[in-house]
Amino acid sequence: MVRMSGHSDSGNSGGGSGVNRDTAQVDMPVAPPQRSGPIGVRGSTPVPPKPALTGPVPLPADGRSDASPMVRTVERHLDEILAAVPQPDAIELAVLDAQGLLCAEDVVSQRALPAFDQAALEGYAARAEDVAPASVRRPVELAVVGESVAGLDAPTAIGPGLAVKVSAGAMLPAGADVVVPGVWTDNGTARVAVQAGPPPGSYVRRTGDDVAPGDSAVHVGTPIGPAQISLLAAVGRDRVLVRPRPRVVVLSAGSELVDVTAAPAPGQVVDVNSYALAAAARDAGADAYRSGILPADPRRLSEVLESQLLRSDLMLISGTLSGSGFDVVQEALAQLGETRFRQVAMHPGPAQGFGQLGRDGVPVICVPGEPVAALVSFEVFVRPAIRLMLGKRQLFRRTVQAISGQQLLSPLGYRQYLHGTVMRHPDGGYVVEPVGDATDALLARMARANCLIVIDEDVTEVAAGGLVTVMPLLLGG
Repeated sequence: MVRMSGHSDSGNSGGGSGVNRDTAQVDMPVAPPQRSGPIGVRGSTPVPPKPALTGPVPLPADGRSDASPMVRTVERHLDEILAAVPQPDAIELAVLDAQGLLCAEDVVSQRALPAFDQAALEGYAARAEDVAPASVRRPVELAVVGESVAGLDAPTAIGPGLAVKVSAGAMLPAGADVVVPGVWTDNGTARVAVQAGPPPGSYVRRTGDDVAPGDSAVHVGTPIGPAQISLLAAVGRDRVLVRPRPRVVVLSAGSELVDVTAAPAPGQVVDVNSYALAAAARDAGADAYRSGILPADPRRLSEVLESQLLRSDLMLISGTLSGSGFDVVQEALAQLGETRFRQVAMHPGPAQGFGQLGRDGVPVICVPGEPVAALVSFEVFVRPAIRLMLGKRQLFRRTVQAISGQQLLSPLGYRQYLHGTVMRHPDGGYVVEPVGDATDALLARMARANCLIVIDEDVTEVAAGGLVTVMPLLLGG
């Protein structure tokens, strides 16, 4: 059944089956306030929206994309990729080099944190029972018998009526069970007048309060950030076992390609994909290696592929997969393993390829050579694979529901991904507009976008003011 409505329920866009897609609030610029009336209307004069329609010829009305063995759904293709990507073995790294990775061990502390009873702030260490009756009108006076600063031993003990001046982090003398903040006293040196008495244990850090010996300081699967690095250093760990960044080799195929430093002749185009896809892989968390343009000579091409397999956990190749110029690449891939090329029910970039190469079965993902289609394909198929290899629980970008600012048309049977700009609406929620129109340059249009608008296969029209699923393209998100 063809749905022509203002709502697209494509929350499962770009993902494998059985994986939840979270919807989260994201920081977006605020759209300019709208006058009263529906979106697309200014004052009382309707402004007809310009339908955005791009894509392949719709599939026959009686055949969904998954009804044909020649065309597979986005989910089926993604599931095949996710089922085959390897889980790299954990490696030990210096703690600073582990930043941004997932911990692959339970780090058990051999130390107590803090290692000794200490003051939590600057003031006077005392006995709670001595200062309990203190007030501003009737302060309690204590004799100051010494001073304790961080890094130096304090007096061994204090008794009734005595206090020790302490700095934050200083060792607490035995017998003291409270630190009176300096602002609650007259800051005396020989004797101190205490104007308020905090309850026992106030402003005191006891030995092992934070971490006791035998406690897990950092658990398996914890993302390592500044706080975790601080804790690892505190328990004496300068190295930690982590899930490593997958090594992704990025290659471009096509006789028409020239390097970015060359002036393209008529019919030639600059290889932008190896740069764009390497950048996207790094943003997803991988160690990306841009190998550049594959040679046209079959023997040399095979040598390059074989050599790149040695440093790859995942190989990513872009090219015009249906063109005759890609035949030599397919032949070289066939010598290294099985790679299958299929039509996927998506636009842009329905031509997709996937296989496993070499003795270790290194995954190879082939995406279209058109730059916009290549990056959309990366978002849908490659980014989730990289995040799975990293051990991330959230494989897919978080999505939001947004109001479409104009009518959107989509071909039946294809999941469409449109570049757009999403903003917070002054009245709450989000509003999204497709970027540019068919007269704009594709790369410039893509560079202005901050999201992908996802329209499901069985939705052919989204009315202006209707809801669509939007995938914000946040860096590192």
